[in-house]
Amino acid sequence: MIPAISASSIYSILGNNNSLVPMAIKDVANSLGLTAGSYITGDKLEGKDRFLDEFGTQAIWLFGIPIYKKLMDYTMYKALKIDPKFDVRNLSNKRSKILEKTIEYADASIKESIKTASKNPKYTKHLAMTKFVISTALTIVSYAGLTKYRHYKTRKDAEKEILAEMAKEHQKKDTFAYTAPTSSAFNNFKLQKKQTTFTGSIQDFMYNPVKNLMILDGAITAERLAESRNKQELLGYTIKEGSVWLFMYFASKPIQKFLENAAEKNKKKPASIDLDARVIESEELKEAFKNGRLKESTGKVLALNSHEELLDFIHNNPDDFVVKMAKKSDVLPILKKATQADNVDYRRFIDFDEVRGVAEKLNKLQNKFEQFKQANVKEKTLEAFLDNVKKLKRRSILKNMGACIGALGILAPAIMIAFRKLNKDNNAFQVKEDLKKELAAKGKI
Repeated sequence: MIPAISASSIYSILGNNNSLVPMAIKDVANSLGLTAGSYITGDKLEGKDRFLDEFGTQAIWLFGIPIYKKLMDYTMYKALKIDPKFDVRNLSNKRSKILEKTIEYADASIKESIKTASKNPKYTKHLAMTKFVISTALTIVSYAGLTKYRHYKTRKDAEKEILAEMAKEHQKKDTFAYTAPTSSAFNNFKLQKKQTTFTGSIQDFMYNPVKNLMILDGAITAERLAESRNKQELLGYTIKEGSVWLFMYFASKPIQKFLENAAEKNKKKPASIDLDARVIESEELKEAFKNGRLKESTGKVLALNSHEELLDFIHNNPDDFVVKMAKKSDVLPILKKATQADNVDYRRFIDFDEVRGVAEKLNKLQNKFEQFKQANVKEKTLEAFLDNVKKLKRRSILKNMGACIGALGILAPAIMIAFRKLNKDNNAFQVKEDLKKELAAKGKI
């Protein structure tokens, strides 16, 4: 039986910038829009070529790295007896004392695996890097293979169509003349590859699925531009890749931040919506407001000055409100089958700033409630305040997703169609037109 997913969990996933689900939804919208656009501007052959390109790439883009990583977990990691769930960011020299505490506080079921992974830090780090590089490289190779297959298949299908069309023409006319140009764009089009660079810690990219996709997308973008078969395809890919990078990776956070700031600056109904949807909609939040646990808990966490103090607090206060909300919003990773009250999965990386951030956001929400009680509203109750916050949070997520989906699924394809329709010489499927010229030059038609 499949467990039911609550509305708050759905909104939490859609509003999570580190989740693959909103990425997949945006990409499906983009793929559908571009495929439909290809059928509108070109013929059935161009539509098929675009469909294979978009949805084949999507499958590799979403599942390639995770599948190859999982294969390495079951082979290389299992053979070397290293727990693949251990995060090598825990092996930083600055975290030596923290690592000792994580081993001390870890549940008995994972304590030995942390010890084993941390015995030889360089070895474990190199293993993780190898897994990351190989899984990424194999995914890029898979995409390159798809591109080669797509080009080959489309060319063969186009050749069959052209020969069939010519055969029909010969039935109507005794002769058929076709003047071949001195050069073929299909053969002569070239583009120099550009190396895509990324800033930030490579380990952050290793353990963040969205950043994994950024590296992969960098390779896909370079491959698509470099392997474009003509100027028509180059222009299409430039529009497509530009819109993907903008609205898939960079626009979502600023849009969400803008919507959050707008909610905070609303003097009529003050609110704060930067917490995870599961926290905002939980009954525990309402109870914590009423019994004072929210103010008490946030005060304690915000008074912590170091990562070591935070680990002590988490371990000794598993039922603390901020700790529970950090777990609810996946800031603190949990162990499903823990044998102790402290069920934190210490194999994972625990970010001090993110846990503290949960306390800061809860404290901000508390302050907004005080402002709400002073505002000119009919109902000044806690229920009315939280109901308003919940509605604003949901609307902000839907507006953010809607804006990105609209840009990727409607605007980008519309721009591509407009470029094609405005230029009569660019209206036909250029791959097929170039192939006609090539076949004519060889005397095949």
